[in-house]
Amino acid sequence: MTHYLTNYPDSEYGSDKSTVANKMADNGAILLLLNGQDDGTNPATNLGGQPLYQNEIQVEGGSWYINQTYDSHRDASFEEILHLVHDYGIGVDQNPEFIGALADYQAEIRSAQIVALNDKLWGIGSPDWIAELTPENSLTQEYLASVIDAYYGLWGAWSGSETHSMWGGYVAKTRAEITNEDPQGSKLMDNKFFHPYLTYNARIDASFEGDFSLKFNSSLGYTHHAQYLKDVTLTGDNNSNVIVNGFDNFITGNTANNIVFFSGGSSEYTIEKQADGSTLISDMVDNRDGVNRVVAIEEASFSDTKICIKTEKNCV
Repeated sequence: MTHYLTNYPDSEYGSDKSTVANKMADNGAILLLLNGQDDGTNPATNLGGQPLYQNEIQVEGGSWYINQTYDSHRDASFEEILHLVHDYGIGVDQNPEFIGALADYQAEIRSAQIVALNDKLWGIGSPDWIAELTPENSLTQEYLASVIDAYYGLWGAWSGSETHSMWGGYVAKTRAEITNEDPQGSKLMDNKFFHPYLTYNARIDASFEGDFSLKFNSSLGYTHHAQYLKDVTLTGDNNSNVIVNGFDNFITGNTANNIVFFSGGSSEYTIEKQADGSTLISDMVDNRDGVNRVVAIEEASFSDTKICIKTEKNCV
């Protein structure tokens, strides 16, 4: 929720998202966080809100996130929370009354959805589902969710298709593929409302131990998604580390010994202590590691050496 409603400065529709948030409040938006899974047995679904089940929520660094097991624990949180923001905040046309804040953006979403459905870019192989969504007036919501899931890398590790996402129902699997396969969908993501990175500070699960990579690595399925994280906090007391990704990361350590890994040699970076106790580690090479702020991190690892943050000298 924080991610979707964080202002996106200088964007067309998202520079001040308070109008969307206020509309959600005015319209009585309710997110139901429910135990178990969507199997029809939880009576709380009768409360009349947007359901999100326990088994649909992944925590960064947790086993469901690291292993990316789609059949039992697909991350549906981005989809379900988006439905809430879309229905009650952005707004949906073709209802008796438009109750949202962004009619013009919804018009663009509707246009892209119509093209995607007509050109068989979305809803692929699911005529019964499309027939169900049409009288519900849910086509744009489900289409936008497909675009968002691919945009933030949620289907990159799925082994069910090399090219499609959403169980094969959407033509693009990654952000690059949206640009190539669904140009109208790509335009919806281009400086409109949704950030190119995830705006929340991800608290890495306390069970995680090892190197958590914010940089895409094809051998680590979770990095299809983690590559869009910007700020992370290590939790617990395991010796866990972070590999930066170039999004000007803000990295906070835990109670153990933590290392942040950079791409280049130490001479290509500046290390500057800040008055607030943090340390800025800036890459002097353009378009690589960016400017990173670290707190409670013991070591910075470069391709040639490790520097102790406290002393700014080579670690023994």
